[in-house]
Amino acid sequence: MEHGFTWYYLLPHELKTLIAEHTFFAIVATLVLILFAFFARRALAQAQDPTLPEEKLGARNITELLLEYVVVRQSDAIIGKAGRKYVPYFAAFFFFILLSNLMGLLPGFVPPTGNLNTTLGLALVSFIGYNLIGVREQGIAYLKHFMGPMTSLPGEGLLSKLAFVPVLLISVIFFLILELFSHGFRPVSLSLRLFGNMMGDHEVIGAFIGLTKLVVPVAFYLMGTLVSVIQAFVFMLLSMIYVALAVSHGHDEEHGQESHPSHH
Repeated sequence: MEHGFTWYYLLPHELKTLIAEHTFFAIVATLVLILFAFFARRALAQAQDPTLPEEKLGARNITELLLEYVVVRQSDAIIGKAGRKYVPYFAAFFFFILLSNLMGLLPGFVPPTGNLNTTLGLALVSFIGYNLIGVREQGIAYLKHFMGPMTSLPGEGLLSKLAFVPVLLISVIFFLILELFSHGFRPVSLSLRLFGNMMGDHEVIGAFIGLTKLVVPVAFYLMGTLVSVIQAFVFMLLSMIYVALAVSHGHDEEHGQESHPSHH
């Protein structure tokens, strides 16, 4: 994608050969978030009563507002209270993607999320993350849901069990292939959705700025801000859903086992 001057061009040539443009702005976004988190943490530590919000708008208020209404409430609704231990994981996605998206609206900056390498990297982190969480919550039993509902041989006698062996093998192979395709498509879908929306948004804003300098660019900047927020929220929300699905299999089995003794 062709664009005008960016701060990346001020880097020495040696650094440009080592760091791509999208990587440079991803590093900038990360450093800004670390600095912002430092100020928010310091404001919280200096507060006489941390349970009371600050009177003036600052890093702490913004962080608490976004965490409570955007991250925590969604996590509670999708995963439940048990999912609060993963709030930092979800919040990292939301804040990084939001800032990366908004950087595309600033002069001299390029949104890291407008590059497929960045969005694919984020999607792979989400993919690896929810699978690790599933294994952490359930252990090796997490892998059972890849094999479908039929994981044992029905019947009482040996002959009846042997008769169901071909059915079991077909079922396991079918659901294994189906689940692998389903899970494998998730990072592809996440990365392409975020990349396509941010690249398209950046192109539209650039095109209309070239046509006029007055009212129309302002409207598209507002639209670009809205798109940036929505895309960060959608990515985080889908990551929450994937974690909820990974965790729910184990919880469903536990509830099922607990319900059986009650019938005796």
